[in-house]
Amino acid sequence: MKVLIVGGGGREHAIAAAVAKSEKCEKLYCAPGNAGIAQLAECVPIGVMDFGKLVGFAQEKRIDFVIVAPDDPLAAGLVDAFEAAGVKAFGPRKDAAILEGSKAFSKDLMKKYGIPTAEYENFDEAEAALKYLESAAYPVVLKADGLALGKGVLICKDHEEAVAGVKEIMQDKKFGSAGNRMVIERFMTGREVSVLTFTDGKTIRVMASAQDHKRAGDGDTGLNTGGMGTFSPSPFYTEEIHKYCCEHIYQPTVDAMRSEGRTFKGVIFFGLMLTEEGPKVLEYNARFGDPEAQVVLPRMENDLLSVMEACVDGKLEGVELNFRKEAAVCVVLASDGYPVSYEKGKAIHGLERFDGQSEYFCFHAGTKAEDGEVLTNGGRVLGITALGTDLKDARKKAYEAVEWVDFSNKYYRHDIGKAIDEA
Repeated sequence: MKVLIVGGGGREHAIAAAVAKSEKCEKLYCAPGNAGIAQLAECVPIGVMDFGKLVGFAQEKRIDFVIVAPDDPLAAGLVDAFEAAGVKAFGPRKDAAILEGSKAFSKDLMKKYGIPTAEYENFDEAEAALKYLESAAYPVVLKADGLALGKGVLICKDHEEAVAGVKEIMQDKKFGSAGNRMVIERFMTGREVSVLTFTDGKTIRVMASAQDHKRAGDGDTGLNTGGMGTFSPSPFYTEEIHKYCCEHIYQPTVDAMRSEGRTFKGVIFFGLMLTEEGPKVLEYNARFGDPEAQVVLPRMENDLLSVMEACVDGKLEGVELNFRKEAAVCVVLASDGYPVSYEKGKAIHGLERFDGQSEYFCFHAGTKAEDGEVLTNGGRVLGITALGTDLKDARKKAYEAVEWVDFSNKYYRHDIGKAIDEA
């Protein structure tokens, strides 16, 4: 099969590494890709939102299977565009990708179908939101309705912070059109867990659990980011919790989308909060998480391409997922100053240490190759992942491997997976 992956970050590198191992994959392309993906695939300089060029390339190269990985092209209907051109594509269509594309939609869906989540209200106007906040119980969470690179969420401890948050999201449009609508929800406390699932629109198959670290600084301080590291599995995601989620959250979400005439095929990411009242949904994503994919996929024993085909073809019922017993920890190496402002174009040294390794992975997120060197080309630069006999062993190995690589404005958190010590 000729396969095209759309995207160019760490998630896409993890997907490419898994797909490249498939016996079904004869030729792998990636648009636009990055310096790491270029070692596995032929990268083509087409942006993820350039639908016409992407479809044209797939037709020209007679691509058999496309994997649309990022959120923006999914929400805008890239899968629909490929299907209209007769090209098989993995990922939800536009009408289903709204599960992530609109937080207001997803909250209303959960309310309608009784899926556990925090109490909330949706707002189209800043004035109404401000009035609501006058009598709200604090803390509250403000969420821009649309896609905001994982950063459109503000936790406000009091009325003053919440008023400033409404101004930021709805009036100043810090997150652009994503802030045209806003969700205000009750703040939940507990352990956060990320669970990725495959679905063909009817059947759902649950992948290994993970836990992300969103804040930029150690001790969960600083601004929200796209993710500074993650580990899998989560020791807090027990078999009892898994059974509850399958019955009350995972399958009901797939069934609800189908009932709404929005059959979802692809990956649903469930961001969960394990509260004292039981697991509740924090958020949905309509694709692999980043960096969750960088710890879940290296543990997956199945042929990823075959599982994705089963999702598209409606044959997931015949698939059972298997994961390695080893645990995985990923530490993101970022450019100092991320997520606000940072310099690019710094030479990266030490990447060769990962060649031929079976328990260590270096997933490129924001890199480019230029004049024989690999340079930084983003806020999140690399995802250093290690497998270990357990989470503590994997964490130790990941931080050892962090020292193998260097660039002048390298920055990372030192406490990824520290919660492991408390489990």
